[in-house]
Amino acid sequence: MKMLVTGGAGFIGSNFIRYILTKYPSYAVINYDKLTYAGNLENLRDIENHPNYSFVKGDILNTELLNHVMKGVDVVVHFAAETHVDRSIMGADAFVQTNVIGTFSVMEAARQNNVKRFHHISTDEVFGSLGAEGHFHEETPYDPRSPYSASKAASDHLVRAYYHTHGLPITISNCANNYGPNMFPEKLIPLFVTNLIEGKKVPLYGDGLNIRDWIHVEDHNRAVDMIIHAGKVGQTYCLGAMEEKTNREITDLILQKMGFGEEMIEYVEDRKGHDRRYAIRPYKAMVELGWKPQITFDQGIEQTINWYRDNPEWWKRVRSGEYQDYYKKQYGEKQGMTI
Repeated sequence: MKMLVTGGAGFIGSNFIRYILTKYPSYAVINYDKLTYAGNLENLRDIENHPNYSFVKGDILNTELLNHVMKGVDVVVHFAAETHVDRSIMGADAFVQTNVIGTFSVMEAARQNNVKRFHHISTDEVFGSLGAEGHFHEETPYDPRSPYSASKAASDHLVRAYYHTHGLPITISNCANNYGPNMFPEKLIPLFVTNLIEGKKVPLYGDGLNIRDWIHVEDHNRAVDMIIHAGKVGQTYCLGAMEEKTNREITDLILQKMGFGEEMIEYVEDRKGHDRRYAIRPYKAMVELGWKPQITFDQGIEQTINWYRDNPEWWKRVRSGEYQDYYKKQYGEKQGMTI
């Protein structure tokens, strides 16, 4: 099996590559990543010498390079995306370019090279905001509220269109909030943990009562693996761990586990268009694939806190952008550079 993973230097993608090479050591995995602010090859330093792993530095908008790399590929797992909601509010252009046009470029290369499966990683944010009751599921109408979620919704529709129009063998997964090791420090959980390690307060949006469903990255990637190998072509699978938490609950849990009190909370102005509640009903994946989450939030958050405590060099380098300078020196600016 030859697999191309776009965005494989990011948080979820790097964890996925490590998972695949551990479970399927004979699979050949190509990591295709532009190495933007969220793409960090240090996430994969422990496997960079694996005989079946290779890295190609490339933009998913580079159609010529994509077509070259796609030759002989059996499966594409498309993680590459701009993902930070706050950044999309400040400037949506990169989100449209990467998430919509970039997805088109990857699909078109996959179509031209007759890949056997194209799996698209999406988000529960495409469904908008829930009230106090109910859960997102595969038939939930789309109702995106931010430039980020709108760009992901557009890419989902485009992927389905390629299935219906061109017969591209696609699957899609819409996932709850991921957390775990190697998560970019701008995100809520690593931001709060690293702030507390440095003795800084944690910035909590609004009243802190926004609710999210959280899934550990390992549980997510197990599900993606099962979709690729056993999921039905043309189908969508919603993935969540049924771990709904308010941002205040997460804040209190992190404070408690790290030995701090609520005096370390700094309430800040709420984000524009901040969705109130997300929650996923993952029954389809559970029934059809036999998947279920294995890591509870309490277990996962403790593991995550310990990882950031044990790896201060990693998140300090990532936060400062120092690693970007390092890789520019090592691999240059030119696309197509490989290791």
